[in-house]
Amino acid sequence: MRNPAAIIRNTANNKNPCQLRHQIPLCTSSTAPLPQNLAVDPDPPDLPSQIFSILSTHPRNWQKHPSILKLIPFISPSHISSLYSLNLSPQTALDFSYWISQKPGFKHTVESYSALLNLLISSNFTKAGEKIFLFMIKSCNSVEDIRFTLDFLKRANETDEMLQNMIVPNIYTLNTMINAYCKMGNVVEAQLYASKIVQAGLNPDTFTYTSLILGHCRNKDVDSGYGIFRMMPRKGCRRNEVSYTNLIHGLCEAKRVDEAIELLRRMGEDDCRPTVRTYTVIIYGLCGLGRKLEALQFFNEMSERGCEPNVHTYTVLIDCLCKENKVDEARRLLNRMFKKGLVPSIVTYNALIDGYCKEGLMEAAFEILDLMESNNCSPNARTYNELICGFCENKNVHKAMSLLNELLERKLSPTLITYNSLIHGQCRAGHLDSAHRLLHLMNGSGLVPDQFTYSIFIDTLCKSGRVEEAHVLFDSLKEKGVKAGEVIYTALIDGYCKAGKIDNAHSLLERMLSDDCLPNSYTYNALIDGLCQEKKVQEALLLLEKMVKMGVKPTIYTYTILIEEVLKEGDFDHADRLLNQMVSAGLKPDVYTYTAFIQAYCSIGKLNEAEDLMVKMNEEGIVPDSVTYTLLIRAYANLGLIYSAFDVLKRMFDAGCEPSHHTYAFLIKHLSNKRWMKENSHVMGFYLVSNVTFVDVADVWKMMEFDTAVKLFETMLKHGCAPNVNTYGKLIIGLCKVGRLAVAQRLFDYMRERGISPNEDIYNSLLKCCCELRLYDEAVRLVDAMIEHSHLPHLESYKLLLCGLYDEGKNEKAKVVFCNLLHCGYNGDEVAWKILIEGLLKKGHADRCSELVDIMEKKGCQINPPTYSMLIEGLDGR
Repeated sequence: MRNPAAIIRNTANNKNPCQLRHQIPLCTSSTAPLPQNLAVDPDPPDLPSQIFSILSTHPRNWQKHPSILKLIPFISPSHISSLYSLNLSPQTALDFSYWISQKPGFKHTVESYSALLNLLISSNFTKAGEKIFLFMIKSCNSVEDIRFTLDFLKRANETDEMLQNMIVPNIYTLNTMINAYCKMGNVVEAQLYASKIVQAGLNPDTFTYTSLILGHCRNKDVDSGYGIFRMMPRKGCRRNEVSYTNLIHGLCEAKRVDEAIELLRRMGEDDCRPTVRTYTVIIYGLCGLGRKLEALQFFNEMSERGCEPNVHTYTVLIDCLCKENKVDEARRLLNRMFKKGLVPSIVTYNALIDGYCKEGLMEAAFEILDLMESNNCSPNARTYNELICGFCENKNVHKAMSLLNELLERKLSPTLITYNSLIHGQCRAGHLDSAHRLLHLMNGSGLVPDQFTYSIFIDTLCKSGRVEEAHVLFDSLKEKGVKAGEVIYTALIDGYCKAGKIDNAHSLLERMLSDDCLPNSYTYNALIDGLCQEKKVQEALLLLEKMVKMGVKPTIYTYTILIEEVLKEGDFDHADRLLNQMVSAGLKPDVYTYTAFIQAYCSIGKLNEAEDLMVKMNEEGIVPDSVTYTLLIRAYANLGLIYSAFDVLKRMFDAGCEPSHHTYAFLIKHLSNKRWMKENSHVMGFYLVSNVTFVDVADVWKMMEFDTAVKLFETMLKHGCAPNVNTYGKLIIGLCKVGRLAVAQRLFDYMRERGISPNEDIYNSLLKCCCELRLYDEAVRLVDAMIEHSHLPHLESYKLLLCGLYDEGKNEKAKVVFCNLLHCGYNGDEVAWKILIEGLLKKGHADRCSELVDIMEKKGCQINPPTYSMLIEGLDGR
């Protein structure tokens, strides 16, 4: 028997005040009193025995007993299963089963029904057993449930005694069995039961044939399903709405949506009308093919015909809109659901959360999570996986790790996706050691790393220039029972190409083919890019031909790599030919293709041609990115056309495109040069040319003064683009990277004076800079300010701060900082990895590390056994 589901208790009122959502997360000040942890109530001890005692001692009025009423929120199907294994009377068990099924939030599972059936069979409660068995089949929510139910029946009696002695062989019970097998796509077994209908002297009816249509469609044999559908009238059997809908669903699953639509239009021939499910299936099929507008037309049509969309219909459209990055439209649909009085399901909420996370709109995602919980819909593992993935994609792995805590607190189980997302996030942040430690935690939880897990490590090692280490890991995969698929091969091939080892990459390609692993477009793109980096364009073009012969279609990126390289050589004619070849292959140039041409034009001063391409991009609906705009800004500034450069910045702001670190660096560079020229005109004379370079862009942050930044802001305002938090952020972060804290702090104060609130990145850059400059008292003040504004200091900065405080003998202050860190929602393992192992132990503060471990234990911080072992080994070793 499968493990029953655990109770998922609502812990909203049991959270530490510092973890209340969703100030992500709210911390306490380093100098404030430490709040006490609030304990979560444990499960009532021996719950099934308590229920049994109440039922046995109060057989007539147990329903009103105050003790059992208090236990209702804690009762799960697994407790019911255990209860039925006790010496409970079958009638009481039946009464209790019905009573608990009527309580909000409770739903029987196949396991709880099977436990009840065992009790009824042993007590000869035949009629009741028949009904419970049918309820058990109807409660199936998955193929796994159906298999469990049918296996249970076979175990109960390997012959047909169950059918003969307990379940009367009427058309209803036989059809129920047929339907159960058809839900699994097991048409062979279903047809055996269909033959029993004839053997019993009965005739197959609409339900029988409709189930068989479902079975064939589930078995991906739509044509056989269609055959039964056509046969039904010949057998004198009416086709109903479910018959049509099952076949329409099968057609949609087979991507034959137009046939499905045609069938929907013919439903009237059998005096049938499309149901909500019929329309929803069509809408789902259209969305799956990217035909969103047609899906919306059907959505409107169903309402016009008096068939109101249900929760599932809305969910399908919301999911479709989110996948097309149209989360605002999806949110409006959610609001429309509420106005219609519909209650969204967890799938609805998850679709929106996933949409917002993919857009990097984490605050909006948490708003949906709050809305979800306020409507008594508890998040599941998928909800957390989407949020964790969102934070990792936004390079905020610490917040993702803190969500792992919350997932576990809710008694949800992390999945392979959970760990892969976190490993990917740690690797992207450059924390390879933490990624390896997560791998140990994954193994410890019984999950087996897959191809994607190892491809992350191999790709990260390659990007870090550690390609030989990546190859060693690659060679060890066979021993681990992991087949190196195209993703892993491609990651390593790309690593060798980036390292300039093209011969090694080609050898790997040969090995890939010998392993019957077919290279895809990404594999060839990596090789083509590697050849272009080595200026071997002709070889790259030959590889393009080979790629096509191998049946691998070139992508937009394939052509863009080649176009960019020939443009670097100034061969515009060849680039145009490649562009035409690309279009002929049915591929439309994207922002990267156009940016390659714009870069080439800008490099030779042909800004009119570059601007013409910007116009063409706009006409084709292609949105320029930060790189595109920055290339133009740099080109105008190099020609001394500062006004035009700021005009491009204004266009950038208007388009909602955030200027990058480099965008501002180029503008500051030329403002600095202009100022230098003005101040030294008496020395240099008038022979200075407009594009002379005195400040290199790499040195901008080393030389930029506060006055230059103010000049940048003033010029921006004159051009109608007011400096925002991102403007200040790019400048402050740039200054902090080169240790120019004084100027950075002046800008920090300047922005606050103008009513702009610093974001978390700004605070963290200042904090890290303070720690690196050993200004620990100032760092503590910054931590307090961050906490006051609900920002999360990075663990790397905490590590530097705590080690620095201990180095200076400020032990008590270090302890206060650490204690308050524990209330910020960090993952306990990550705190141990970063602060204790990588920080204090490496710095030789073993005694202090031991003290902090004790504090963590007293505060109830959860540390996994592998992490604890690492700590003990580290302490013993020191």
